[in-house]
Amino acid sequence: MALDLFRDQIATRVRTIIAGETEPPTPAPWDCDDPGLISPDSPVRQVHRDPAMFVGGVRAILFQSVHPVAMRGVAEHSNYRSDPLGRLHRTASFIGTTTFGSAADARQSIRIVRVVHERVTGTLDDGSTYRAEDPDLLAWVHATEVDSFLRAYQRYGVNPLSSADADRYVADMAPIALALGATSAPQSRDELAKLLRSYDPVLAAGDDCREATRFMFAPPLPLTALPFYAVIFGAAVGLLPRRVRSLLLLPLGPGIDPLVLRPATVALTAALRWSMPIPAES
Repeated sequence: MALDLFRDQIATRVRTIIAGETEPPTPAPWDCDDPGLISPDSPVRQVHRDPAMFVGGVRAILFQSVHPVAMRGVAEHSNYRSDPLGRLHRTASFIGTTTFGSAADARQSIRIVRVVHERVTGTLDDGSTYRAEDPDLLAWVHATEVDSFLRAYQRYGVNPLSSADADRYVADMAPIALALGATSAPQSRDELAKLLRSYDPVLAAGDDCREATRFMFAPPLPLTALPFYAVIFGAAVGLLPRRVRSLLLLPLGPGIDPLVLRPATVALTAALRWSMPIPAES
């Protein structure tokens, strides 16, 4: 009884940090007449069922913040200052629904995001306008999420993907980007890396980025949740490209990642697999 209570407490605290109060979706039965975006045998389901996704989600938010236009949209059209983890919760809900929910639920979730994007417009400092529906911005958000989820799983997941399955993961995620309005999406890790490199000339850390990073570094969480979040946040920083860590002013001292962050995150993800049993596929 005491062990079950302890296990439930771990699961609740960590799930609330990353996904909010919403319970993770139970995999829906596969309907051949109305197939969803992600097939049951896709490595996407393997990756997205693992607690390593918690690290990937935080990494994706940090990575996305160094694109000034994307960050301006977040700063002007979200309430992250009063709810710094709300965006992370919404991302987790969207990924869960489009991966494991029914085809109808996945399409509805995508429609909701597209409606929200229609309202996200504004003016930059140079007088030019931005809009969340811009395929270039959609491609950036998609690429950083796919890269983050895959890298987190390959380092901290229970059964890292083979090279072929890692490429298939990237390819199987592409339909989601296209459904959201991107005009193209990478089909392999090489294409993903090339796409991310193409954004290098525009990446920068302005005031909006710095403020968002401060909120992510120290969100207003209950004291009992802070140790778990600290491990997840540190592991996410350790997976960021060196240039991005430099832009965010989040350096890692020599040996911190392999000697401290990795062992702590391996232990945490193992505990989460024990405390949050994965629901069976239907």
